[in-house]
Amino acid sequence: MAAAESLCAEAALGACLEALLGSRSCANRVFEILELLQAEDEEIVLSAIRTCSRLFGAFLERGELFVGQLPPEEGSLPESFSAEEKYKIWMRHRYNSCVNCLVELMGHESFQVKESSLCTLMKFVELEAKHPLVKVEWSFNFPQELLKLVVKGLIPTEEESSLLSSRFQEYLEHDDVRFFAMKAVAENIGNVMQKTKEVPLPVYQKNVFAFVSSITMPSDESEIKNFLVKHENQEEWKVSKLKEHKRAFERMWLGFLKHKLPSSLYKKVLVILHDSILPHMNEPTLMIDFLTVAYDVGGAISLLALNGLFILILHHNLEYPDFYKKLYSLLDASVFYVKYRARFFRLLDLFLSSSHLPSYLVAAFAKRLARLALTAPPDALLMVIPFICNLLRRHPSCKVLVHRPSGPEEMSADPYVMEEEEPSESRALESSLWEIQTLQSHYHPEVAKAAASINMELSEVEDDLMELMELTAYEIFDRDLKKTATTFPLEFQPTTGLFGQKNDLCAEYFTLE
Repeated sequence: MAAAESLCAEAALGACLEALLGSRSCANRVFEILELLQAEDEEIVLSAIRTCSRLFGAFLERGELFVGQLPPEEGSLPESFSAEEKYKIWMRHRYNSCVNCLVELMGHESFQVKESSLCTLMKFVELEAKHPLVKVEWSFNFPQELLKLVVKGLIPTEEESSLLSSRFQEYLEHDDVRFFAMKAVAENIGNVMQKTKEVPLPVYQKNVFAFVSSITMPSDESEIKNFLVKHENQEEWKVSKLKEHKRAFERMWLGFLKHKLPSSLYKKVLVILHDSILPHMNEPTLMIDFLTVAYDVGGAISLLALNGLFILILHHNLEYPDFYKKLYSLLDASVFYVKYRARFFRLLDLFLSSSHLPSYLVAAFAKRLARLALTAPPDALLMVIPFICNLLRRHPSCKVLVHRPSGPEEMSADPYVMEEEEPSESRALESSLWEIQTLQSHYHPEVAKAAASINMELSEVEDDLMELMELTAYEIFDRDLKKTATTFPLEFQPTTGLFGQKNDLCAEYFTLE
């Protein structure tokens, strides 16, 4: 029944299209098409969308829509308008109704309807660029208002739309679409967040992130050459300038990040910050406020924020005197158990890679890690112990922690102050790494072996930590199961003679079989 109804509707739509394109006297039949855009049957809606695409696409190409400031539909038109102009004004209003319906359909429950609506609207964007509906006062034109409506449909406030945003990727490959889409997103964020008075909108902000994080920026001006709209003097258009793209990109991200984000989004933003955001900003130091606020959130977010701060310090001459103090404060027992442990220690290794760091600072980090290692799981210890050894290799002056002349046994108490937040006041250089010596008696043989390596002279070549950072307890257990043991530890002395004595007279002439 539904299939028959769909076929009838499609036939009716075809007749309407043919009549509208053939004669202006049938103009009222456009309402039949617009009405079917709101039908309940998905197939009928899809047919209506395709019909609208063909109808208004043809009208745009034939110049049958009014060009200029559109008079309101309410009330009669002045006598100065001719009959043809009145027709074009009327049909232009129908076109606007069609566009609004398509934007609404981008929130339809069927993804196929959403996708078809999006593609039709982008077809109209391309046609409006070629056949402007506004009076062009300069040689370059792009239908920004229509694209703003498309962007609004891509980032709704109440429904997740990441799949539709991914469908929009092919259009973002056009440099002009990407440029004006970034401007539209920045404007949309300002409008939406202003209405909510800074209250977080998790669904909306998630949709915005899905959209903006998918934008791939050009790295050189010569790459900006793929335009949806072709112009004669393309080089004079500001959209062809890399600086303008960076400015729009920067404004978009700053507009998004100045509002409070859900904690899950903080992590996602900070993970891509150093690779996908900072390199494409005109002034990366404008991110300092966001990174500072993100650090105050605590936990994993603080670590990821410090990564961004480190890049600003290293490459953009940002002064941040408390960087290492904040990094030091992140070292607690939880870092061995969280899912971002490997990333944490990769970053920590990077932050402590400079040979110009003061000895007291490196000693404080080594000592704190050693103290935390006393309660760490085996998979973490197999990475932490070589990590500490690498610190000693980079900074020979810290080897006093291992080769202290007086020896740890002569200390009445460990002078290291674990609770001290300031590394310079922790007295780590006065202490020793007795914790590593303690781990030489660890129940896991591999941990004990790794800890024993500190007794020998450390080689100049650092240990490779990449595989160890990804090591898990399951992998250690699985590896132990696959080992082939050649000897087995026993709790008694094996019998070697008849009476159990090694050099017994009976043992010399008799054997046990």
